[in-house]
Amino acid sequence: MKKPSVQKQMSDEAVKARTGKVWSEWFEILDKAGAKKWTHQEISGHLREKHKVGPWWSQMVAVPYEHSRGLREKFQKCSGEFAASGSRTLNVPVSKLYDAWTDEKLRNRWLPGAKIEITTATKNKSLRAKWDGDKSRLSVNFYAKGAGKSQAAVDHMKLADSKECAKMKMYWFDALNRLEAQLKPNDS
Repeated sequence: MKKPSVQKQMSDEAVKARTGKVWSEWFEILDKAGAKKWTHQEISGHLREKHKVGPWWSQMVAVPYEHSRGLREKFQKCSGEFAASGSRTLNVPVSKLYDAWTDEKLRNRWLPGAKIEITTATKNKSLRAKWDGDKSRLSVNFYAKGAGKSQAAVDHMKLADSKECAKMKMYWFDALNRLEAQLKPNDS
């Protein structure tokens, strides 16, 4: 079974290699520009337009800046919504992975007691669902990764706060471990 990974902030050396500056330099630039009062889009736009930071790297600088200045909590999207995500690549065809989510009997084996109401589904591609009586929402996307291999990517949205996100992130990590164990071929 897989173990959870711990994400750490990217090193100063890595940021400098890609952007020309270390974290403290970017944070000072943004503070002087007045970014503490800006939206996420304004911060990343400023980095792109005034400092010629590429689109991906402007996001990579903006989010840690927002975290460090208390503008955004961990797991909080720029919209203000809280969401937890997880994914797993398994050695099964995408159709088998999709069925493990959409067939209630199969799903109950690895996700016992979960209150899921699937609202929309596109076979072998995606599903959307209400979670626990519509207290929050799920979005699951399925990706074929070659012959007999596929990935499920879960986004659990509309969570109450950062604490609930951390709890659900671990929940989905454990649930995907159970799914992997259920779909693992028998070695007999």
